[in-house]
Amino acid sequence: MPDRRDFLRRSTLLGFGASVPGFVGRSALHAQPTGAGGSADTVLVVVQLTGGNDGLNTVVPYRNADYYRLRPTIGVPREQLKPIGNDLGFHPGMDMLARLFNDRGAVAVVQGVGYPNPSQSHFRSMDVWHAASTAESLSEGWIGKALKARPLPAFHLTRPNEAAPLALAGAPVRVPSVASLDDFRLRLASASGADQAAQRGVMTGTAQPPADPRTPGLLDFVARTQLNTYSSSDRLAAVGRTYEPRVPYPETAFATKLKLAAQLIDAGVGARVFYVSLDGFDTHAGQGGAVGQHATLLKQFADGVSAFYRDLSERGQKDRVCVLTFSEFGRRAHENGSRGTDHGSGAPVFLVGGKVKGGVVGEHPPIVNLTDGNLPHATDFRRVYAAVLDRWLGVDSRVVLGDGFPPLELFS
Repeated sequence: MPDRRDFLRRSTLLGFGASVPGFVGRSALHAQPTGAGGSADTVLVVVQLTGGNDGLNTVVPYRNADYYRLRPTIGVPREQLKPIGNDLGFHPGMDMLARLFNDRGAVAVVQGVGYPNPSQSHFRSMDVWHAASTAESLSEGWIGKALKARPLPAFHLTRPNEAAPLALAGAPVRVPSVASLDDFRLRLASASGADQAAQRGVMTGTAQPPADPRTPGLLDFVARTQLNTYSSSDRLAAVGRTYEPRVPYPETAFATKLKLAAQLIDAGVGARVFYVSLDGFDTHAGQGGAVGQHATLLKQFADGVSAFYRDLSERGQKDRVCVLTFSEFGRRAHENGSRGTDHGSGAPVFLVGGKVKGGVVGEHPPIVNLTDGNLPHATDFRRVYAAVLDRWLGVDSRVVLGDGFPPLELFS
C-alpha cells in the first residue's frame, strides 16, 4: 500500500492553488446555507457580447423611416418589436428582457455609447473597452485596476481554455477562470473508493492544525489553510449537487455560465465580480431580421439574463446584483450587400438589477448625417463605468478612469 508521502505526491486539487483565490477557502467554509439571504455586499456581473453587436436591430427606432430605408431586408417589422417607450422597441428575440423592462423596471438602456475616434478593429476596440483607455499601450484592465484599489473577490466564468480578458489584468491576484463547480472538486489519484477514502484521510489528517501550541506560526498557518481548502472543496461540490434554480435556465452555454454565477452568489462564497462572454456577434453576412443568426444570439442573451435575474430575485438577492452588458462596437446603419452589417461605432449598453434605475437613458443616435455610415456616439462608455464603480462597487472611479468622466445616474 502506498505510504503517506506517496499519497500526497499523487494528489492534486484541480482548480485550487494557482487558480482559486484564498477567499474561497475562507468564505465557503462559513457560508450560509443555500437559499439563505445574502449579505448587503453588491455584486457586478459583466456580460461581454463579443464581435460587435448590432445595436440598431437590438433597440429599434421603429418610427424612423430612415431605419427601414437603410435596412430593406434586415429591418425588424414594427409589429414584431417589443415596445419599451420613447418610440423604441426591443428585437423580438429580447422578449424576456422586455418583460423585465416593462413589468419590473429592472433594465436600463443607455443609448449611443462609445468613445471618440472609434477604431473599426475588433482587437483595438475591445482593448479600449477593457482598459477604459484610448492610450496606445494598454496592459491593465478597468476591473483589474478596481480590484487593486479595493480588493473584491472575482471570477471569470468561461469555457475550457478560454483566455482571461484584458479587463481583469492588473488585479493584485490572478482572477481564476472557472468553467464549472467541478473545477473546485478535490481530485484524488486513486482508482478505488477505498483507496480514495484513505487518500482523503491522509490529506485532511495532514492538514489538521497541530495540537502543540509551540508549533511555529507558519506551519500552523499552512495547516489551517489546507484544512479550509479541503473543507471548502466539499462545500462547493455540495452547492453543485443541491442547487435548485427557482426558474428554469435555458440549455445554452451562456445560461449555464450565469447559473454558475447564481450558484456562487447564493452560496455566499464572497465573490463580488463575475465576467462572462457570449460570442458570435460579427454579423457581416446573413444577419437576419426578426429571425436568423442575430435573433438567435439576442434570444440567448435575453433569456439567460432574465433567468439569472428571476432566479436570484426569488432568492431575495435581486437588489445585490447588477448585470452590465457591452459590446466592443455597434454596426453601421445601412445593411451591406451580403445582408449583414459592417463594423460601426455607438451602440446601446444594458444594465439589469433590482437597484438599477430602469428606463431609457439618452436619445437614440440620429440616423442622418452619418460618418462613413456610422451612428455617432452620444455617451462615453467610461461614464457608465464610473457609475458602476462609484455607485455600485464603492471604488473611486477617478483612480481607475482618471478625471473627466462624471457617473451617469443609473442606480436608485
